[in-house]
Amino acid sequence: MPAEPAAKHTVAFFDGQNLFHAARGAFGYSWPNYNPVALARSVCADKGWHLIAVRFYTGIPDAADNAFWHHFWTHKLAMLGRQNVHVYSRSLRYRNKRVRLPDGTAHTFLTGEEKGVDVRIALDVIRMAHRRAYDVALVFSQDQDLSEAAKEIREIAYEQNRWIKVASAFPVSPAAGNRRGINGTDWIPMRRGTYDTCLDPRDYRPKGSRR
Repeated sequence: MPAEPAAKHTVAFFDGQNLFHAARGAFGYSWPNYNPVALARSVCADKGWHLIAVRFYTGIPDAADNAFWHHFWTHKLAMLGRQNVHVYSRSLRYRNKRVRLPDGTAHTFLTGEEKGVDVRIALDVIRMAHRRAYDVALVFSQDQDLSEAAKEIREIAYEQNRWIKVASAFPVSPAAGNRRGINGTDWIPMRRGTYDTCLDPRDYRPKGSRR
């Protein structure tokens, strides 16, 4: 049985869109007002882990498709970069989505979807484990597609004969529709009190749209 390290070096991986939608469902926030560095530090301090790096991943719409969110994410990611956060972003891909309304009629609308962000997170989690870059992978997401990466990390831990933990942190409240972390990881539910102490004091929304 590999020995558990006294100092658990931790890398935080943020799925920006997944965390935003989870916080909206749990706490009612209508825009991504969280500070990733503060959240990572808060969870690590509570667990007694040593945070060594923060990595942030998100999709961004083109300015022509959604000027509001393009402005928001461009400015937020620039600030994260100045805080030494590793940032990965991809343009959203658009497709027509058809839904059936309660009255039986069909409605078609254009929707933007992230492609490749969860894959990039999984690849980085696995690559950094192979390189012994961390003891704990702290993933801020509930995306079950990442459960396969957690399974792979267990194999890497066995091959390297060392202690590795993968944890999934996520907002939770009585209003939250999803109260499960990523399968195969340690679940770390974040209550509103914890989340609200880690809000970003900057508002990256275009000034004319703020209320």
